[in-house]
Amino acid sequence: MPGRPTRRALLAGLAAGSSLPALAQHHGHAGHAAPSPRPDPLAGRFGGPFSLTDHRGTQVSDRDFRGRFMLIYFGFTRCTDTCPIDLPNIAQALDGLGPLAERVTPLFVTVDPAHDTPAVLAAYVGAFHPRLIGLTGSEAQIAAVAKAYKVHRRKLTLPHHAPGEHSVDHGSLTYLMDREGHFLTLLPHKTGADRMVAVLRNYLG
Repeated sequence: MPGRPTRRALLAGLAAGSSLPALAQHHGHAGHAAPSPRPDPLAGRFGGPFSLTDHRGTQVSDRDFRGRFMLIYFGFTRCTDTCPIDLPNIAQALDGLGPLAERVTPLFVTVDPAHDTPAVLAAYVGAFHPRLIGLTGSEAQIAAVAKAYKVHRRKLTLPHHAPGEHSVDHGSLTYLMDREGHFLTLLPHKTGADRMVAVLRNYLG
């Protein structure tokens, strides 16, 4: 039975643009002890400034979220596999945190800006949680934030797609950033709500 990948292996997979869902799923499972809130060895490898448009059409930057922890997930509204699993878990975790959730800003950054306009994002994020903020932008802006967070994304045109339609293969990790926008830890694909609450409480205090 293969061993669990190390965090170094995880980083290598991210940098190489490997298929992340399977790697992320193998990286951690519910039932493991919550990590210590000590600085993560990957701190400094993920994150950076960004300038995007939220689902209300307002221009925002990473500085607008200072003072609160950011819980960031990358996906797209037409995703049929990873997003429909992880976003409900994030929503349930926010509810499970109770008053502590006010310290967290949940962000959903699209990897498909050509389709995911602010109006499309507004309907999508509202279906998961009222506090979830959808972010989009130009292709260059999304490419920049994906690069900063080491998010693999690849446009796919499959045989069953109609002309002009496409899907996006993308990473499925959730990133927790501190009040100053610095990386704290990663939450793997399929992290359950209870596990997520335990991890977040460890950092929120």
